[in-house]
Amino acid sequence: MAEASFAPNDLLVSDVPVITRNITIASGQDLKRGAVLGAITASDKYVLSAAAAADGSEIPSLVLAFDVDASAADVVAAAYASGAFDSTKLILGAGHTAATVEAAFREASAPLYVRVLK
Repeated sequence: MAEASFAPNDLLVSDVPVITRNITIASGQDLKRGAVLGAITASDKYVLSAAAAADGSEIPSLVLAFDVDASAADVVAAAYASGAFDSTKLILGAGHTAATVEAAFREASAPLYVRVLK
């Protein structure tokens, strides 16, 4: 029987409740845990959020919970819908910063928080 393993990388910080939900990662991507995702409006599939996108995915909305290889096909994966994250551990798409991602989460009233740790 195969066993799954989880190696924490201190992505999650604070005592904010952690909630995950299953989403579809669009094919053509190999994403790592901590990737900040945005949804393509037309398909409701998620990609690494890039600020210059014009398909809805430019708005950061979730954080990937596990590494996902969707190179060949769409993959259903877990993403954080609630939690607090170390800003240095997030994987940001082109044009995003920790501050722009935090601002998007606040504008959406999402229970997701980006923390700058010292």
